[in-house]
Amino acid sequence: MDKPNSTAETFPVTVTYLEQTARPTMAPVSPPAHRTALMRATMPPADYYRYLFNGVGGPHKWVSRRYLDDASLEALIHVDTTEIYVLYKDGWPAGFGEINTAHIDAVEIKFFGLLPAAQRMGLGRWFLQELIGVAWDKEPKRVFLETCTLDSPAALRVYQRAGFSVYNQGQGIVEWYG
Repeated sequence: MDKPNSTAETFPVTVTYLEQTARPTMAPVSPPAHRTALMRATMPPADYYRYLFNGVGGPHKWVSRRYLDDASLEALIHVDTTEIYVLYKDGWPAGFGEINTAHIDAVEIKFFGLLPAAQRMGLGRWFLQELIGVAWDKEPKRVFLETCTLDSPAALRVYQRAGFSVYNQGQGIVEWYG
């Protein structure tokens, strides 16, 4: 998908990099009261992936995959080192997470979040804990992720409560074409 023929809005951001160097030992989060399922999406079509990515990331100006054409997007998501997990609530996609195992001895939680319609329903903490468990089941030396100031204001706090520690911060610019 090409960038629209319009001027980008630019947003300065602070990017925070977090990691876990051991599997968390916190008490498990209770499963949601809703009928839920967590499924791995193997080789999803580009349009379905875009629905998830834009649905979760649009409100937070996620751009890293927003403007890619189908072939470029599928080159990223249809490789053995990319695992996509979809959270379903009552039969509809409520969120997604993506794990990248391309790093030696490390697993990256590349994307994580809920669609706006699924927020504040008691799904997020459980879903994150499940995704962290999937990452640690691969037996890495560390699990890492990043968040920025355009993400939910609670994101950094949620990740820290889930056992992640900040190891770096940086500044950047997000160019958003809407």
